[in-house]
Amino acid sequence: MQLMLLSNSTNFGGGYLDHAMEHIRSFLGPAAQLLFVPFALKDREGYAARAAARFAREGVEVHALTEDQEGRRSLEAAEAVFVGGGNTFRLLKTLQDARLLEPLAARARAGMRYLGASAGTNIAAPTIRTTNDMPIVQPDSFDALGLVPFQINPHYLDADAATRHMGETREERLREFLEENARVVVGLREGTWLRLEGARLSLGGAAPARIFRRGQEPREAAPGEALDDLMLG
Repeated sequence: MQLMLLSNSTNFGGGYLDHAMEHIRSFLGPAAQLLFVPFALKDREGYAARAAARFAREGVEVHALTEDQEGRRSLEAAEAVFVGGGNTFRLLKTLQDARLLEPLAARARAGMRYLGASAGTNIAAPTIRTTNDMPIVQPDSFDALGLVPFQINPHYLDADAATRHMGETREERLREFLEENARVVVGLREGTWLRLEGARLSLGGAAPARIFRRGQEPREAAPGEALDDLMLG
């Protein structure tokens, strides 16, 4: 499989996908067309137009996936797909309702390049149980694409020692997940991504990732570090 899973699509102070575009272009290779999945936002037309405008600057033509039979045909023919961010519950429910979840997974496993950001990264995991999003809709299940055997938490935030907020930190929430689930969780900080080429998984971007395993203290994975062991489940 060929996967690039971004924590976020926009870095503070930068433009849409600017922080990762050089690496995205390398990932897409010679692909001149990209199928965009806009289902995580309500305004799909506007979202698709934004993606199309950004990739047009790179010489890549964008077409939006639709929920009808034409959408299924476009997915079958796609060289590469980009699943945009937004609300993970809405994204998953729409793919389930349109019966596009399994075809999307099958195409990715067959070699179609899969680019995800935020919610699009969440659904590459076995389930969406480690998303940060509010469940504004109820999908049939939390089961997602399962393209990687570990869970992902995009937009991972470190605890702020100066805050007066007394709610749970992100780390505490992920530790709670591990109390009930044995699956590894990768906390992706802003500006970072995971890239899978065949069996080789690595961390990209300028910040470390935080790896959570049940019964162990979290560890930091450095940018550029090989994470192939995570693909073993």
